[in-house]
Amino acid sequence: MASIRHRQTARGVDTYRVVWREGGKRDGKWQGENFTDVKSAERFRDLVNGHGQQWPTGWVKGVGFTAPEPEKTPAIPRAHMFVSFARNYIEHLTGVGIQTRANYYKFVDTHMAPWFQDLTVQGDTDITIGREHISRWINDLTEGRRGPHHDPKVKRRKYAPKTVRNLHGLLFGILQSAVDAEKPLRASNPCVHTRLPEDDHTADDKVFLEREEYALIRKHLAPDAKDLVHAKVTTGLRWGEITALQVRDLVLVGNRPRLSVQRAWKRGENGKFLGPPKTKKSRRTLVLTAEQAELFRRNIIGKKPTDLVFTAPEGGAWDSGGFWNQRWKPALDAAAADGLTKRPRLHDLRHTHAAWLIARKVPLPAIQARLGHESITTTVDRYGHLLAVLDDEIIAAVQWSMEDLELAA
Repeated sequence: MASIRHRQTARGVDTYRVVWREGGKRDGKWQGENFTDVKSAERFRDLVNGHGQQWPTGWVKGVGFTAPEPEKTPAIPRAHMFVSFARNYIEHLTGVGIQTRANYYKFVDTHMAPWFQDLTVQGDTDITIGREHISRWINDLTEGRRGPHHDPKVKRRKYAPKTVRNLHGLLFGILQSAVDAEKPLRASNPCVHTRLPEDDHTADDKVFLEREEYALIRKHLAPDAKDLVHAKVTTGLRWGEITALQVRDLVLVGNRPRLSVQRAWKRGENGKFLGPPKTKKSRRTLVLTAEQAELFRRNIIGKKPTDLVFTAPEGGAWDSGGFWNQRWKPALDAAAADGLTKRPRLHDLRHTHAAWLIARKVPLPAIQARLGHESITTTVDRYGHLLAVLDDEIIAAVQWSMEDLELAA
């Protein structure tokens, strides 16, 4: 969009230069016009924006209009421009948590504004967001291309089909609210009938580690990371849960040591904070082995009930990005040099925990409860394919039942 640059000459005279890229394209040629007062500059800037980042019809550079100024089109309210409208939509959503709302704001600012920031949700204007804009956006996300308003230095990556569909779902909701408003801003939703990329079901991004593979990674972990990683893989806790554990969440005396998941790290517009776990069933209690109890015991020596169990070297909570770069990635690199062929994420330790439980014939409902899945369907969808390890037991059970039926006959 056109903008105004204010300068003051050596003699103290204020000048205002309106600048823009021709056609609003990231590779468009820079254009500019000078003014001596801010009101004229603002008026010209609005004309350029209204003409799709082109010189206004009838305007001669350095002179002004040589023909009668074209009729003014009604100004579009700022509230109807895409970014303002989208953020207002998110602000008034009901039934979403603080972190979800913060994520939605981030999605709009990061994944939509570079394409739609100079467009309006209002219908019947020269800058109305339409189907062609949606199609270009989908294709750019899929191919890893920059949007019209991205910094040319920004590196882009191809988005997974699921990510594209999730972003499209949010955009659909935003634009549908413009259709469903008490005073509709547009007649239809341009997201309708958009063809979205499909998942490649031949690939599975989950990484399941064998015990020997995990041991190889553990061997190369820095000393201050080993207990945190071991606690994560042997409990299956999410990163935001394991790093939010406090001393008071542990019961390490008696015959049945245990930990309670009572809180997790969340992200809001103002940064990270402690809040309730992801879902109702995420608030859960896990039994611990004697080895796990000893691990936690040595990490809480001298700490108060509300202190974190696992802390970064400087004493605060571990940051996932910092831990990845400074502890996890170096360990993976070293393990790869020793023959590890997999490249697991930190979250794959949770998947690995589930795989180990299935290998030891732990029933899926028990795994669901331990992982804090809201629905057994989630557990089955994510780990059901691993149940092949139980095929022999299933065949034996079926054969036994058939033998019983033959005897009864």
